Amino acid sequence: MNIRMVMLTSAAALAAAASPVFAADAIVAAEPEAVEYVRVCDAYGTGYFYIPGTETCLKVGGYLRFEVYGGPNQKGSSDWNARTRAQVSFTAKSDTEYGPLTGVIVLRNNGDNASTTSTLDSAYIDIAGLRAGLFYSWWDDDLSGEPDVLSSYQTLHNSIRYQYESGDFYAGVSVDELEDGAGAERGTNSGNAVGIAAAIGGKAGVVSYQLIGGYDTDTEEGAIRGMLFADIGPGTLGLAAAYATGINSYYDESEWTVAAEYAAKVTDKWTITPMAQYFGNYGHNATDTDFSSNDAWKVGVTVDYQIVDNLYAKATVDYTDVDHEDSVTKGFFRLQRAF
Repeated sequence: MNIRMVMLTSAAALAAAASPVFAADAIVAAEPEAVEYVRVCDAYGTGYFYIPGTETCLKVGGYLRFEVYGGPNQKGSSDWNARTRAQVSFTAKSDTEYGPLTGVIVLRNNGDNASTTSTLDSAYIDIAGLRAGLFYSWWDDDLSGEPDVLSSYQTLHNSIRYQYESGDFYAGVSVDELEDGAGAERGTNSGNAVGIAAAIGGKAGVVSYQLIGGYDTDTEEGAIRGMLFADIGPGTLGLAAAYATGINSYYDESEWTVAAEYAAKVTDKWTITPMAQYFGNYGHNATDTDFSSNDAWKVGVTVDYQIVDNLYAKATVDYTDVDHEDSVTKGFFRLQRAF
């Protein structure tokens, strides 16, 4: 290549570099998509937010709990045992022409030493007073203290329930699957264990009340229970009574029982709840065909302390005396962080 050709080539390159760049040649950066930030949903109370892109409101909650139990044979032959629990709940709500449509999922994991057990604690659909799924029955309600025994060992069922509510009054009926109930414990489960339960309750002034009943079609026995709470002085008085016609999945601790407690609000942070309960023909989740002829009584006290917001401590101890049996003293300490 001669000198003249080199000079012509260089001049062409410089001219191209100096020429203007047209719009068609420009590199345009893509516009970022708009971000839809989470919006607060205050239609159903605090803690709800809209799921992005929907009109469904979601609330996430739960708690972490550490407990130490003391008493005879708490774990095998050991007189004490420690356990940690983690629970998380999801509640979804949206408006419909029939009222709020609610869905609830509760997941629970219990950790005992290196072993853990995960369970679906609740999962149900609720709309216009109709609830279907896995949830706790009315029998799971009890007095505010820990030592009382006012239901059977199992209050979580797959059920269909309708509950009517008007102001401070409610009434409902439930059909419960009882395949893991008293009949299964006694080895007499017919394979068609169904329960029918009903409840009425409400509040009148400083008094709230509840009356429930349940019939176990497998054992062909039933139970009824009443509870009443009244705000008196610095606390709340609680009274309860239950009667069972025989061993059944709703109440099988005894043929009958009465219980009382007083939850005294000592300060904004401290609550002390003494209680007492008497059992006639004590059965203690009996696996025989009928209750025993022994009576029993129990006394206990529970102390609750709110350390800071969403952090609580609870300690309880109770003493049980059964006719012709050794008395038992037991209790636990609990530390719980709610969110």
